[in-house]
Amino acid sequence: MPAIDDVRVTVCRIPTDEPESDGTLEWDATTIVLVEVQAAGTTGLGYTYGDAAAAGVAAGKLAGTVVGRDALDVHQAWLAMVRAIRNDGRRGLAGMAVSA
Repeated sequence: MPAIDDVRVTVCRIPTDEPESDGTLEWDATTIVLVEVQAAGTTGLGYTYGDAAAAGVAAGKLAGTVVGRDALDVHQAWLAMVRAIRNDGRRGLAGMAVSA
C-alpha cells in the first residue's frame, strides 16, 4: 500500500492562437489546473479545465484529505474528497477540483 505523501497543485494558462468562441462566450486562453500526487517515489498526474479558483479548492480543501491514504484506492480517496466538499456542493469549482 503506497501512501500518498505529497500533493502539488499548479495553474497553467495557455493562450490560444486567436480568440475562440462557442457561440455564447469568447476566450483567448484556456486555464488548466494540474494536480501531481506523489506516493513511494511515483508521481501521478490529474487535471481539469476551469477557473484558477479550482486550484485553491484542490490545494486548500482536498489535498489534506488524501495525504496518507493508499494511492491505489482511488474510490476511498474520491469518497474523502466528496465528504470534504459536502457543504460546497459537488458541482462547479469544487467538482472540478475533485475531478483533477
